[in-house]
Amino acid sequence: MQNILMNLAFYLLVIAAGASFSLQQAANNHLRAELLSPWWAGFISYVGGSLAMLVMALVCRGPGLSWDMLSRTSPFSWTGGILGAIYIATAIFMIPKLGATTVLALMVVGQMLLSLMLDHYGLLGIPVYPVTGIRLLGVVLLVLGVVLIRWQA
Repeated sequence: MQNILMNLAFYLLVIAAGASFSLQQAANNHLRAELLSPWWAGFISYVGGSLAMLVMALVCRGPGLSWDMLSRTSPFSWTGGILGAIYIATAIFMIPKLGATTVLALMVVGQMLLSLMLDHYGLLGIPVYPVTGIRLLGVVLLVLGVVLIRWQA
């Protein structure tokens, strides 16, 4: 029973994070309109996020950052921030053109397609979770969901 409750708590946490992403995009879009620039809005979003992560790193338990730790990282590991900036900039730029629901649905489709490959092949240190018919059906249903969302738009 404890394992079920723990999994439920994890699922709810991830759902809340997904909801916070939608709220983040709305806030970024609002900031874009106020600043008249998607690029400055994205920059300010990243500054705020960086400060929040710095506070978390300083407050939460764990090893302190050191040059030795940084020297062990690979160049690929440093691309996360760049990829995140592309993600955020795309959302800020496209939400006024396509709407939040369509943009976020398309982003989820992209996430699911690449995630299936990462899981199936165990790429980048991710545990292997083979592609199955049910998992493929889930992605097809997500794509169908995007089509339905855009149907009347």
